[in-house]
Amino acid sequence: MSSIVLRNGTVLTMAGPPLPDHDVLVVDDRIAAVGPALEVPEGTVEVDASGGIVMPGMIDTHRHMWQTAMRGYGADWTLTQYFVWYYLEWGKVFRPEDIHAGNLLGAAEALDAGVTTTVDWSHGLQTPDHADAAVDALQAVPGRFVLAYGNIQDSPASWTAKPEFRDFVSRRITGDDMLGFQLAFDVTGDPSFPEKAAFEVARELGVPVTTHAGVWGATNDDGIRLMHDNGFMTPESIYVHAATLSADSYHRIAATGGSISVSTESEQSAGQGYPPTWAIREHGIPVSLSMDTSVWWSGDLFSAMRTTLGADRSREHMAAHERNDTVTHSALRAEQVVQWATLGGAQALGRPDLGSLEVGKKADVVLLRNENSPAMFPLLNPYGHVAFQAQRSDVDTVIVDGRIVKRDHKLVGVDLGAIRSQVSQTVDHLRAQLGEEAWQKGMNPDIPESKVLDNPYTYTEYRGDTRTSV
Repeated sequence: MSSIVLRNGTVLTMAGPPLPDHDVLVVDDRIAAVGPALEVPEGTVEVDASGGIVMPGMIDTHRHMWQTAMRGYGADWTLTQYFVWYYLEWGKVFRPEDIHAGNLLGAAEALDAGVTTTVDWSHGLQTPDHADAAVDALQAVPGRFVLAYGNIQDSPASWTAKPEFRDFVSRRITGDDMLGFQLAFDVTGDPSFPEKAAFEVARELGVPVTTHAGVWGATNDDGIRLMHDNGFMTPESIYVHAATLSADSYHRIAATGGSISVSTESEQSAGQGYPPTWAIREHGIPVSLSMDTSVWWSGDLFSAMRTTLGADRSREHMAAHERNDTVTHSALRAEQVVQWATLGGAQALGRPDLGSLEVGKKADVVLLRNENSPAMFPLLNPYGHVAFQAQRSDVDTVIVDGRIVKRDHKLVGVDLGAIRSQVSQTVDHLRAQLGEEAWQKGMNPDIPESKVLDNPYTYTEYRGDTRTSV
């Protein structure tokens, strides 16, 4: 038996109010007790949580981890540049070892930021070798992951029908508690519903489908209608973005029990549509949060919580101003986005044993504590602190499945030097494949022409001193 106790922290169980000066005891892979001054077994590892926040491990329900080796490359992209670069031009040059390198880096990045469960929306799996490389990387890092298998270079009906795909599933998806499985593909809205066969494979395998829905110019209400009319919308379905859907589509999602993964940084910047948290709440649809891809954005859910609150409140104020009204009380609260980042993700993944710190649940635990940061005190509003003040550098300790994977702000059991070497080889390969001109052009898309408005006041000459002497 192994045991760990986090002492004297402010505990956010997500099942009740914050608990100041409480301990959390982990025994083996479970939460054994939450309370003040707990008695613990002899030999228990003690972690000082005083002045810090103890919370459940965060859960990201949509991240393209295979793209992490291209971190920041697409900072100035729109969704158009992303589609052209990955779907039409260069996504096909990723080798299995490049998928491996991206997944290694993405997995380590997630753990470092207190994200203990990540859905790897892995739509770069052109061959079973690519898929094996993805899983090898995920299993080399001590986190909890879900492989969402996809292939943007082939149609869903085609790649799900191949014997080598079935062979991969039988070999690698074995019911391991640390590795879940989904199918990842999009529904174009084509009236012939070419994705139907892929949904039937998912049903036969008994696995959920995660899909980019409500993405401007790509997926729309027609796809939702086809899924619904053919009986493929289930409580396990995860709809990513869902930012340009009609009320009818939201009603269909709500009625069938699905959930929506909101990627606010992505939706704000890439152009899928305005982050739809306001509409989702109106329809009573469960919400989880996600980061999408580090080729553009940050890889931590602190950013997700912060930008989600900002986008929702910004829209609320703008709508009120259009009515010549004023918002006096914010509808979306900090506590809600912290719930979405933890319990919301667990519910979306069908994991009632994750997402909160309750006795008997899996021991995925995060301690936010940083004595060297002036932003970590005073601790007055714990939910507000998580959502607006904390950041990845404040993640002191991370426990996954009862195992410490980060301690004193440093990852444990992760060889960043080896990962850096693999990522460097991937970057060198991609840069060589593109050539320097294409590499630079891909990273620096054209800037649209803009014009400064004519200023009607420029007919006067400004003088700093208008006084006259006599």
